[in-house]
Amino acid sequence: MDADTPAFIRATSAAYDTIADEYAEECADWAGAQTFDRALISGFAELVKERGREPVADVGSGPGAVTARLHALGVPVFGIDISSRMVAMARRTYPELRFHVGSMTSLDLPDATLGGIAALYSIIHVPDAQLPGVFAEFRRVLVPGGYLLLAFQFDEKDDRLHLDERFGHAISLDYYWRKPETVVELLTAAGFQLHSRTVREPQGQAKYRKAYVVAHTAQDD
Repeated sequence: MDADTPAFIRATSAAYDTIADEYAEECADWAGAQTFDRALISGFAELVKERGREPVADVGSGPGAVTARLHALGVPVFGIDISSRMVAMARRTYPELRFHVGSMTSLDLPDATLGGIAALYSIIHVPDAQLPGVFAEFRRVLVPGGYLLLAFQFDEKDDRLHLDERFGHAISLDYYWRKPETVVELLTAAGFQLHSRTVREPQGQAKYRKAYVVAHTAQDD
């Protein structure tokens, strides 16, 4: 990372580099165990396949489970993550797939080249002031009619959480909770059209509600 890299990207990258092993173990079968998430991923896969055969980016791909699931569903997909250790782990686990280090704030991709973007539980680390730029970047790299799938936790009382420790490691990691309507407003302002939104109540030991938003760019962009 160069000197111009925002502080929150540096902190997020360092945190996930530090906890990569434990995080990957906790999420080893995430895409298989989370029934509702699995259904949303399958629906997203069908939407992008109906639209065309352009590649899909899994942004914030972590250990690669979602990328692998999209691949198994017949989607031409690759993963992008801010953590070099997460990317190295995903490459070892899924050597047939492509993963590279990158940031959603500045995707190293040409304009209008992706048929879809999946960003599951990754925009939660983006500060409010940076999120409009992220959505503009998503729109830039999507083809006309390309789809975006977002998943994120949110809380009715708090809008931010800071962790100094996770899995016994000292880290500095911020989480930003946003209500679905806030995210939809920002997507609309960035030029997206809403396809659907769903809210899931906390299940089991989970503390936060989860929102799933599907949007797309205009066909005549």
